[in-house]
Amino acid sequence: MAIPERQDGGDGDRSKWKYYAFLVPMLGLSAFGWIWSNQFQTEIQDAKGEINLQALAFQNLKLNEEHCYMRLEEKSELRRLFQKALEIEKGREQIALAVLNDVEYRLMERQRAFCSIFVHRTRRVEMEKDLLIYTAKEPLLAHLHMEDGLRDIFKNDRSCAEYLNTDKRRNGSLMWLYLRYWKLQLTLQTHQRAEAAMLGTDNK
Repeated sequence: MAIPERQDGGDGDRSKWKYYAFLVPMLGLSAFGWIWSNQFQTEIQDAKGEINLQALAFQNLKLNEEHCYMRLEEKSELRRLFQKALEIEKGREQIALAVLNDVEYRLMERQRAFCSIFVHRTRRVEMEKDLLIYTAKEPLLAHLHMEDGLRDIFKNDRSCAEYLNTDKRRNGSLMWLYLRYWKLQLTLQTHQRAEAAMLGTDNK
C-alpha cells in the first residue's frame, strides 16, 4: 500500500495518524493470521503423525491376524492328516486287540489249570510254552515284547479264587495288570504311528 504524500498544514498530520491507525490493526491481523497458520500446520502434522501410528498399528494387527489364520489353517490341515492316519492305524489296532484277546483267553486257561487240582503240572507247562511261541510268532504283537511279561506271570501269578469258583476271570492278579498294560501300549503305538505317518516319518 502506497503511503500518502505529506501535505502542508494540519490536515496532513491528521492523515498520517489516520494511516497509522489503519495500519496497526492490519499488522495485528496479519500477525494473528501467521500465528494461527503455524499452529494449524502443527496440529495437522500432529494429526498426520497420529494417523500414521494408527495405520501402522492397524497394519500390524492385520499381519498378526493373517499369521494366526495361516497357523490355524496349518493346524487344521495337520489335524485332518492326523485323523486320516489315525483311522488307518485304528484298523490295525483292532486286529491286534483281537489277537491280544486270544492271548487273554489263553492266559485265563493257563491260570485255571494252575488253580485246579485236577490239571497236571505238565499240561500247564505245555500251555505256557505254546503261549510263548504264539506271541513270539504273531507279528501284530511283536512290538509289545511280551515274553518277559509272560514269564513273570508264569512264575509269580499264584492268585486263585475259592475252590468252587467257576468264573475264570476271578483267577489271576498279575496277568490282568500285564494285559491292561499291553492294551494301553497298543493304543499308544497306534497314535505314534499315526503321528509318524502325518509327519512323513517311519515309526513301525
